[in-house]
Amino acid sequence: MIQFAEIIMEPQPTDFWRQLPQMGVSKAVATLPRFSQDWRRGFGDDPWTYAPLANYQELLAQEGLEIAVVEDNPSLLNLQLGRAGREEELENVLTLIRTLGKLNIPTWCYSWLPAIGWARTQMATRGRGGAIVAGYDGSQMDHDELTRFGRVPAETLWEALDWFLERVLPVAEESGVRIALHPDDPPVPQVRGIGRIINTPDAYERIFEKFPSQANAMTMCQGNFTLMTDDLPKAIRDFGHEDRIAFVHFRDVAGTADNFVETFHDEGKTDMLACMRAYDEIGYDGVMRSDHVPLMAGDSQVLPGYSDQGRLFAIGYMTGLREAVQGTSPR
Repeated sequence: MIQFAEIIMEPQPTDFWRQLPQMGVSKAVATLPRFSQDWRRGFGDDPWTYAPLANYQELLAQEGLEIAVVEDNPSLLNLQLGRAGREEELENVLTLIRTLGKLNIPTWCYSWLPAIGWARTQMATRGRGGAIVAGYDGSQMDHDELTRFGRVPAETLWEALDWFLERVLPVAEESGVRIALHPDDPPVPQVRGIGRIINTPDAYERIFEKFPSQANAMTMCQGNFTLMTDDLPKAIRDFGHEDRIAFVHFRDVAGTADNFVETFHDEGKTDMLACMRAYDEIGYDGVMRSDHVPLMAGDSQVLPGYSDQGRLFAIGYMTGLREAVQGTSPR
């Protein structure tokens, strides 16, 4: 059964938390509890350790929400760049994975994007009906304006990722946790001199072939994948039949990898019904959440792409697609 979830970023319950079970959503995607003023954090413990996460898990459970994915991480910068200090960062990651195992949280979502994470050149473009959306236009990015890390070739990132996976996957296997690598956003060769490597389906095939562990998985972020392939439903079926999809970001865009805007779920370039049908065909039983929704009139957002009304619209649309595919609503 395809299950829906939503990302939770607040330290205390909100109306949105309570609306999710009312819409039939019982799963949560959690960020790490970095709330320094919240007593639930514990006695100065790092947010990826047991006490803070256990207390946050309990708080969500009181609102009818079960953490299925943690989509956040300790610093990975030295790990991603293969620099001195990566051993300490690795220990923090291993602590996080062991904590997830103890708390029966099955999935960790991470990305391999040093210095510049998901990149946008516009944060307030007008979309359908004047809704505010984000976009990326590579021609507006000065790629000669390097970060303090200078030029970082793709080979550096591949070597660092291999080093990381060799050490993390055995612990993930022991802990019963799947680590789900998110594609580059946007999936372009480089941004401001820093290479990007998780930008094609072949990149995932390389990773899964070299590290065949079942703990080694992917986040199928549709907004990125639809810019990487002309047949997203086929990619879902291909990776799904290999049981490599551990988590889904159900979203859409319009344009190309080098020039796109984010859209409402029902107006982008992708056949979203065909995608939902593909998940059903592969028997996907993990969670999927909406992502990067437009900001609608009268609503507000703390983080671009994560307004409440936009996400509720998305859940309703996704629910309709799921019922069209599966023929009945879940009970």
